[in-house]
Amino acid sequence: MKILIVTDAWEPQVNGVVRTLKSTRRELERLGHTVEFLTPLEFRTVPCPTYPDIRLSLLPGRKVRARIDAFAPQAIHIATEGPLGLAARSYALRHKLPYTTAYHTRFPEYVRARTALPLSVTYRFLRWFHGRAEAVMVPTEVVRRDLVDAGFAPDKVVLWSRGVDLDVFKPGPPMPHDLSKPIFLCVGRVAVEKNIEAFLRLDLPGTKWVAGDGPALPRLKAQFPEVHFTGVLGQAELATLYNAADVFVFPSRTDTFGLVLLEAMACGCPVAAYPVTGPVDVIGDSPAGALDEDLRAAALRALTIPRELARAHAERYSWEACTRQFLSYLHPIGVGSADDDVALRSANPMAPRRGTP
Repeated sequence: MKILIVTDAWEPQVNGVVRTLKSTRRELERLGHTVEFLTPLEFRTVPCPTYPDIRLSLLPGRKVRARIDAFAPQAIHIATEGPLGLAARSYALRHKLPYTTAYHTRFPEYVRARTALPLSVTYRFLRWFHGRAEAVMVPTEVVRRDLVDAGFAPDKVVLWSRGVDLDVFKPGPPMPHDLSKPIFLCVGRVAVEKNIEAFLRLDLPGTKWVAGDGPALPRLKAQFPEVHFTGVLGQAELATLYNAADVFVFPSRTDTFGLVLLEAMACGCPVAAYPVTGPVDVIGDSPAGALDEDLRAAALRALTIPRELARAHAERYSWEACTRQFLSYLHPIGVGSADDDVALRSANPMAPRRGTP
C-alpha cells in the first residue's frame, strides 16, 4: 500500500513525534509498504512564536495538493495539527477521501503554558480538526479517556502504542566521564512544558545531566551552572549516556507517553517520575521504575532498582508491534471498507473493528 504521512513536526527537531514517525516508516517499509512524508523541509517556513525551533510552513495548500496528486496515496495519515496537517485535511475533505489523524502531545496544555489560552478554546479546535477523521490514534488509554471526556467520539479514538529500538538502546559501555556518582539524567526538549526545572531543583547526591535543546536552555544553564548540559545527541551517543547514568529522572507532567522512558530502561537505566500519564502507562506497577509525587524520593528509590529489571521491562515493547497497530487503523482510499478491515486486521488481529470503541 502507498501511504502518505503528513507532519508539521520534522527535522531538525529531535523529539518523540519525529522519532515515532521515522520508526513507523522503517517498519512499514519492512512490511512491504511504500511510504512518503510531507514535511516542512519542502516548504518556506517561519519560526513558531515562543518556540523558534518549530518551523511553520507558509501557505502550503497548493504544493500539498500537487504532492498528494503526484503520489496518489492509498492511505493518508495526518500526524499533526499545524499548517501542513490543515492543508492535507482540507484536500481530503474536498475530494471526499478518508484519512486518519494522531494526537501525539498534550497540545492544549502546552499552548496554555506558553500563551495562557484557556484549555476549552484549544480543545474546541482539536474536536474540529480531528472530528472528520476515520480514527484518531493516541498513545495511551489515559489520553484516550481524556479526549473522550473532552468531547471526542469514543468510537473513533484508538490506541497506537509506542516502541523502542532494542538494537540501539541496550546495555553497553557508558559515556566516558569523571563526574561524581550517582548520576541523575534527564533527556528531552528543554522547554517549559517539560518541567525540567523541577528536576534541577532537587536536592540529590552526585551529579545531574540534561541532554536536549530548546528555548529554556540558555536560562537554565545560567541558573544551574553545576548541571552538565550535553545538548542534542545522536541515538548512539544517547545510549552511552543512558548507560552512564544511574537513574533517569522524568519530571514532565504533560507528556502523552515519553519515548525516552523506554530508551532509558532499554539501556538498563531505572526511571524516576511523577505518577502521571506517560510514566503510569509505560511503567505502571513494574519494579523497573519508581513513581512518586515526591520526585526526590522517587529518584533515590530508583537507585536501588537492578538494571536488569529495567531492561526486561523495555523488552516488552517493539516498533514492529506498534506499526502493525498503526497499519490496522488506516482507512484505504477507494476500496470497500469490509474487505479493507479483513486485510488490515491481519496486521493486528487485536485491533477493534471500525465503528467500535
